[in-house]
Amino acid sequence: MSLKKWTSALLVTALMSPVSAFAQGTTQQAPGQAAKPGPVAGAAQVMPADTVLSNGVVYTVDRNRNFAEAVAIRGDKIVYVGSNEGVKKYVGSQTKVTDLQGKMVLPGFIDSHTHASKTTGLIFSIDLYDGGSIKEYVEIIQAFVAEHPDEKTLQGRGWSNPVAPGIGPLKEALDEIVPDVPLALTSDDGHSLWVNSAALELAGITKDTPNPEGGIIERDPKTGEPSGTLRESAMDLVLHKIGGYTVDQYKAGIEEYQHKAAERGVTTVRDPDMLRYPNVLEAYEELAKENKLTIRYRNAVTANPDKGPEQVAEFEKIRERNQYPLFQVNAVKIFMDGVVEGATAYLEKPYEHKHTNGELIWKTDVYNKTVAAADKAGFQLHVHSIGDASTRIVLDGFEHAEKQNGAHDARHSLVHLQLVNKEDIERFKKLGAVGIVQPFWFMQEAGYYDEIEVPYLGEERAQQEYPMKSFINQGVHIASSSDYIVTPEFNPLHGIQQGITRIEEGETDPGKIANPDERATLADMIASFTIDGAYANHVDAITGSIEVGKKADLVVLDKNLFAIPATEIKDTNVILTLVEGKEIYRLQTEKK
Repeated sequence: MSLKKWTSALLVTALMSPVSAFAQGTTQQAPGQAAKPGPVAGAAQVMPADTVLSNGVVYTVDRNRNFAEAVAIRGDKIVYVGSNEGVKKYVGSQTKVTDLQGKMVLPGFIDSHTHASKTTGLIFSIDLYDGGSIKEYVEIIQAFVAEHPDEKTLQGRGWSNPVAPGIGPLKEALDEIVPDVPLALTSDDGHSLWVNSAALELAGITKDTPNPEGGIIERDPKTGEPSGTLRESAMDLVLHKIGGYTVDQYKAGIEEYQHKAAERGVTTVRDPDMLRYPNVLEAYEELAKENKLTIRYRNAVTANPDKGPEQVAEFEKIRERNQYPLFQVNAVKIFMDGVVEGATAYLEKPYEHKHTNGELIWKTDVYNKTVAAADKAGFQLHVHSIGDASTRIVLDGFEHAEKQNGAHDARHSLVHLQLVNKEDIERFKKLGAVGIVQPFWFMQEAGYYDEIEVPYLGEERAQQEYPMKSFINQGVHIASSSDYIVTPEFNPLHGIQQGITRIEEGETDPGKIANPDERATLADMIASFTIDGAYANHVDAITGSIEVGKKADLVVLDKNLFAIPATEIKDTNVILTLVEGKEIYRLQTEKK
């Protein structure tokens, strides 16, 4: 539907719908129109607000998708949403009043799956994200080694699978740079590890080493020797030996992430890496105790497929000791399968280029028991699932838990959902499951779609990737996320644009739109980064929409998203970010 027709339809709906009772003076109208002053309830004296934002386009994302002109904040909460006239009674001698001059106000953005703590690696290790070939990666590594000649081990991240399809990049390229120092480089998707011979020796990996359960040691097709790339759980053979980052290094990374998030209007996130890497949980705990967290975290502990349901008792202790306002652990992360580019995503039908259906990381009976135990303990399940077969098994586990424990407001979630059977989309709604997707990836990306997805999956499956609108049409809650640092630029405005257009920037051929029937509307995309993200993280009672009584998590944009072409959304600037009424970011040009 065109923007003009969509706007007209919303206006008709607004005229037929009653004003939401949440806001004194709020009236509903078409996107982009200024709110009309509404009735002000009573003339009783009210306490002045600390902050008033007026003369704006306030899209509340409440149940009725109301628009307003002004917001008043007292302490950490919203106390008024409505008209410019109605907000005047909240203005006192000490109230900070900002005339927005028509700028847009949205609820703070929520990134429902982001590896915030992995920012540490961008600070303290080799950053390969700017490279695009083996030659460029080698040059980046050489420069880092020259600047850090005394390191006992070396780590890095950011190489891309399409530069070395098949068995992945080879150890020999690294051996020429550092023959004696163990070197381990994680791929940009986090599911493969490129290592040198010294790292293989450190881990004791030889020709005779079997593939660990749920993992692959890539091998030279002629000799059978490890070729230099490890997939999924095989990565741990090296990573557990090479060591990680310190608590202080992780703290520095998390604080750096917070600066990046504030600039992008992100106010709530889920980092799923607690326990997966040593010292990450401890870093968050120390920052929480030191009151150095500036955005809200609802994190997940990573379950070990070798431990099963008995590990849930440990998770409960972690949850109990971490009930800070801005930091809580309320979910259990499970890796059910891998990724398409590593041929480890678990598929119903085999890959086209290889005689395999992928890798199921958990044994199904252990998975079902662990899910049931976590569900009984009140945890939300947060499950990585890329392939259609994997997603079916994940949902089976949710159904098993419901039969064991009874139906309740669990909001278990599946993350990524690259390939999904249509009948399983209906199961999401039945089981109350939440889908968490990455709209940043909704495109036929040059060099990836043609070289990985089509050859690996076949044209038919490749064209059916990343459903979103189908879930929304079924009434399923869909939350958006970036999967940063897999997605280096995690600005939600980029994700909103991509979810609407589903085409690579600069591409004009309509035939290049990725799965066009799955294009979402602007209202869909905003909801996925706000109220549906709040729902997915069990914080919709306090954030996700601009309503009286909720936390003052707000973002101010320099453009009204409903009044510009979808292709310009990513160029919109965040002017101001508030978390619980506190200013955590203001665009420098706006400072007086």
